[in-house]
Amino acid sequence: MDRAVHLTASVLLSYPDERLAEALPLLTETVGTLPAGEPARRLRAFLDHAAATPPQDLAEHYVATFDLKRRCCPYLTYYTYGDTRKRGMALLRFKHAFREAGFEPAEGELPDHLAVVCELSARGGTAQASRLLREHRPGLDLLLRALESERSPYAHVVAAVLATLPPATARERAAAAKLAAEGPPAEEVGLPPYPVNGSGPEAGPTPSFPTDGGFR
Repeated sequence: MDRAVHLTASVLLSYPDERLAEALPLLTETVGTLPAGEPARRLRAFLDHAAATPPQDLAEHYVATFDLKRRCCPYLTYYTYGDTRKRGMALLRFKHAFREAGFEPAEGELPDHLAVVCELSARGGTAQASRLLREHRPGLDLLLRALESERSPYAHVVAAVLATLPPATARERAAAAKLAAEGPPAEEVGLPPYPVNGSGPEAGPTPSFPTDGGFR
C-alpha cells in the first residue's frame, strides 16, 4: 500500500502541467484500489479537487504555495538545516540512499524534494524512501501545518504520505514544535545558494507517471 500511496503523491506533489491532467484517470483508479483509511481518503480528496479545478488555477496555486511561501518548502532538508553548509551533507545522505536503491536523481534536481523521495519509493526504493521520510518527519509535520493554515488542498497529499509512517514519537513532536517556534537555522555567510523552492514549471520536478522521468 505504501508504494501506491507514494506513487500517487509523487505525481500530485510535482508541478501540475498537462501530464497531470493525462494521469488523473489512472491515479484515480490506483487510489480506488487502496484499502479504506486516511491515505485513500486524503488522496481522493485532492484528486476530486484537481478534477474540478482548471489546470491554470491549480498551477497558479502550486507556485503561490510552494515557490512563494518559505514555510511551505517541499525540500525536506531545509527544515532541519536551512541554507547552512550542513544542508549539503544532508543532501549527500539522500543521494546515497538513492544509489543504495539503484537510482540516480535527475541532474539539476535536488533529491530531498518530497515528490522525488516519494518517486523513489514508487520505483522500488520504498525502504530507503521511508527511512528518509522518517528521519525528516518533524519537517513534514511542519509542512502539513503550514499547508493546513493556508487552506491548501496539497495538505491532503502530505497528510497521506505522513499516514504511511509510524506514529510520531515524543521526540519527533518536540522537534516539530521547536521548528515551528524557531524556524530553520540561519543562512551562513559564503554558502553556495540552494533553491529554497523553485518548484515551478522551469525548476521543479514534473510528474514522471505514466511516462519515464525523474530518475536516470
